[in-house]
Amino acid sequence: MSGPEMRASADANAVRAALARATLMVGAVCLLGFYFAMVEIQIEGASGWAAALPTWRIEKHWLLDIVWGGRALTGYHAWIFSFMILVFHLPFAMFARWSFKLEARAIGGVLLFWIIEDFAWFLANPDYGWSHFDPRHVPWHKHWVLGLPTDYYTFTAVGAAALAYSFWGVRPEKIED
Repeated sequence: MSGPEMRASADANAVRAALARATLMVGAVCLLGFYFAMVEIQIEGASGWAAALPTWRIEKHWLLDIVWGGRALTGYHAWIFSFMILVFHLPFAMFARWSFKLEARAIGGVLLFWIIEDFAWFLANPDYGWSHFDPRHVPWHKHWVLGLPTDYYTFTAVGAAALAYSFWGVRPEKIED
């Protein structure tokens, strides 16, 4: 094999390795989102967006329209969103390593997690299911396009871009014991 052929082969192997790592991460995030949805179904039941939980709520504020998609901010969601962001950043503390690409991976993972978790909550919740996944039955999602909350499109696009950036051109590293 000549020099250019060896480089092309090494590049192809690096792309395959990055795709394998990305697939593993996305699969793990999907599993995590599904399991968390099952927990939230047990917590919230038929009362989505913490409607029946003993928690504080801010129903209207101009910042909620910008940052929270017009939904109420609840104490439950403020704490659980913060907790999940910390969960996705835990590897930085565990391995004492941080970079912009790893930060993009954490952010992309969090965004993907919330889409999977939210959608799984509706599909698996016996009080909702696919037939009740619409603006009439889900008033806390204020904005819908083509049958889905607009957050799904935004989070998917930004999350996918962040994940693609995070895996682009990264060589696998060994994590030492």
